[in-house]
Parts: sequence; structure tokens; C-alpha cells
Amino acid sequence: MVSAAGSTGTSQSLERGLAILSSYASDRPLIGVSELSRELDLSRSTAHRYVATLAKLGYLQQDPDSKRYRLGPKVLDLGFSAINSMDVREISAPHLRQLSDETGYTVNLAILDGTDVVYIERCWSARPGQREIDLNLHVGARLPAYCTAMGKAILAFVPDERLEEIIARIDFAPRGPNTLTDPMAFREELRKIRRLGVAVNDEELAYGLRSIAAPIRSHSGEVLAALNLAVHRTMVSIDELIARYGPVVAQSAHDISLGMGHRDAPS
Repeated sequence: MVSAAGSTGTSQSLERGLAILSSYASDRPLIGVSELSRELDLSRSTAHRYVATLAKLGYLQQDPDSKRYRLGPKVLDLGFSAINSMDVREISAPHLRQLSDETGYTVNLAILDGTDVVYIERCWSARPGQREIDLNLHVGARLPAYCTAMGKAILAFVPDERLEEIIARIDFAPRGPNTLTDPMAFREELRKIRRLGVAVNDEELAYGLRSIAAPIRSHSGEVLAALNLAVHRTMVSIDELIARYGPVVAQSAHDISLGMGHRDAPS
């Protein structure tokens, strides 16, 4: 059977199937057919046909109690396949482990996706108090970029035109005691990060959480990811975080960038 196609040569069936999968989020794990039909402007029978197909292929699973659907294991397989194919993750892994071992703190790696950062690698620390700031994060977890050190470390080096498009889409809602909610103040923060080369999150995402991050560059010089070191406010003051851990975080990011083929411009 040939899928319906639009004038651009795209597959309408594929677009609808992906739209259904994209409707799911961590705070919305179960969705019913009726909800999907309303939200995607599909008839109930059409929505049910797509859902049934996705379930048969393993991309959706039906909850036996509610009869609603959740994402299936095939989606997880695709996600991990994509993550595992990223050179930056493979190259970064030993550097993240070394940084975590040397400092005793959890170290993370993330990429930018829209207005969010997506965690693609984590090195946990068993240090007392570290669990309090883990926020149940895992590989594949998403957080708003504007209130995270890694998000700011990447956004600071996004070209101006694209940056303005991203800022226009950000909902600058308060997340922690010190969240930057003013777009102008946020732009100034990014300018500061460009000068210093590191970004700090001082309880902007959540109470008690501090982190420091540095950008990772590809062979072309484009910032494609960032790594951070996360601490609890009772462990390290913000001044110590910057002075003591800023240089080692920046060095680790630089070493990974070298592994990606990036070379510093001649001085």
C-alpha cells in the first residue's frame, strides 16, 4: 500500500505517525485515542488505525487498565541507537569518567534540541549529598536550556539570528530561586559566558543545585554539546565552583573538542 503524499513529496501517513509519537512527554506518559484524534485533528477511526499500527510495530503499548497508550520499547531502541551513533558521546565518555573520579562529583553531557538540552551521557558520583541534586535525570532526559549551565554554555555560541529565534520561543518561567526570567538579562548572561568560556547555574533550575559547564566544539568550531559538573550548594560555594572547578571543566571540554577534531586558531 502506498502512503498518501503531499505536493512536496512527503508522506502524510509518516507525518501523522510521527506526530502521534511526538505527542508523548515525560509528564504525559499515557494518551488515549480520543485525545490524539482531537489534538491532531484526525477522525477517531483514523487515529485508531495509526495507533494500532504503531502498537503492532512496537512503538506504542496499550495500558491494560486505562486502555490508553504509552511509548513502546521500539522508541527507546531508536533513541539509544541515535545516542550511540554520536561520536561526541563515545569520545567524551572517558573524559567524563576521569573528571568525575578526580572531583568526586556527577558529570553530565548534553546537546541542544530546540529550547531544551537533552542528556546523552552521565557519570554519577556516590558522594554523600549528590543524590539530592540528581533530579531523577537519566540519559534522554530533557531540561529547559535557559536555566541550566549546559544549555547556556551552548546557547552562548549559537549564531545571533538563530539565537533570537530560540529566545523568542523560550517561556522564561521561574524554576529555582535565581532563575533568569528577563530575556535582556539572559542575553547579557550569554555575552558574559562568551567572554569567560564557562557557564554557571546558581540555583536557577532548582533549589540547592549548582553547576558549571563548558562548551564542546566540533572540527569546524561549531559548539555541538556541553559538559557540566553538578554540586549541592552546601558542598561548594559559587566562588569556589568557578575558581576551583571552572578550569578543570573547561580543560575537559577542550580535550573532548580536540578528540572531535577541533583545533584552536593560531594566536
